[in-house]
Amino acid sequence: MGSNCFGVLRSSPLLRSSSFSCSIPWRRQNIPFCPRLHSVVSASHPVLSSDFTWDDVLSLSHKQQHDSSDLLGFFEKVALCNRNFEKQCEFIPFVIEGQIVGYVHNGNFGYHIALHPVLSTPEDRTGAVADVVKSLGEELIPGIRNELYPVTSSFGTPEFFSLERAAAPYFAIKAYGVHMNGYVERDDGKYLWIGKRSKTKSTYPGRLDHLVAGGLPHGISCGENLVKECEEEAGIPRSISSRATAAGAVSYLDIDGYRFKRDVLFCYDLKLPEGFVPKKEDGEVESFKLVPVTHIANIIRSTQLFKENCNLVIIDFLFRHGYIKPEELGYLKLLQSLRSGDCT
Repeated sequence: MGSNCFGVLRSSPLLRSSSFSCSIPWRRQNIPFCPRLHSVVSASHPVLSSDFTWDDVLSLSHKQQHDSSDLLGFFEKVALCNRNFEKQCEFIPFVIEGQIVGYVHNGNFGYHIALHPVLSTPEDRTGAVADVVKSLGEELIPGIRNELYPVTSSFGTPEFFSLERAAAPYFAIKAYGVHMNGYVERDDGKYLWIGKRSKTKSTYPGRLDHLVAGGLPHGISCGENLVKECEEEAGIPRSISSRATAAGAVSYLDIDGYRFKRDVLFCYDLKLPEGFVPKKEDGEVESFKLVPVTHIANIIRSTQLFKENCNLVIIDFLFRHGYIKPEELGYLKLLQSLRSGDCT
């Protein structure tokens, strides 16, 4: 986002008449900060272009030999989702009705920013901020999806307004999603269905992904959203997807320039029938593959083929299904790191 982004926001006709207020001081003790996850990202891990094939993936999963107790590759993937913790001081709170709902990069706004009190209803705020996002356009906020995310102080609390999904990192609102591990049990162990994203996707084209995953938009529960995503992304009928079990959540804090991601991903497991084969339904996935969990663990340790946040959910799966054991050095530290963000 350009360095003048929030200056543009402040000087727009809408916000000149309904300007940001900076009258309430930032009470630092109320701002949640997490212990820094030390970056151990290694440049030695191969990052292939989106042209890699499933044969490449399977070959890498066989070639990379690791001591099963070596968790370093997993720590590296967690660190990729938790960059630049030290730059949190560059952001100031975005406050509505006395509640911190996000952060914006400090553009000489003062201690915090807030919408004008005349914007007193969720509908008014949604419309006003949408006009600002629209005026900034694709150049400053790329990837507009016309999909609204709820803006809250924490999960399950009342919504203050709804915000365009693509704008969420620029306002650092809490964004939630659902990710599902679809697995099959065989005599020789568990297998995971994974997808390869379409090369036409605007984000992470051609990377490996979960069988089913999606953001949590305005006006739908986690469970219903998962059922919807199962049908849309993999052709999984409700009669099967409704059996998915909630299995906790992972979280991360990632700062990249003016983007501040504070994401929480709800994890689900779904044991699939042996004969089930997912279908490409919405064009967002190029293909699917059923891969042994042990091979996927090697892929995560040794490559950057997966979309970054998928690594966290699969590592969590490895913990819960006994593939990572307490005897391994760094077990508790790695487990804790999966919730490096504000998991509220």
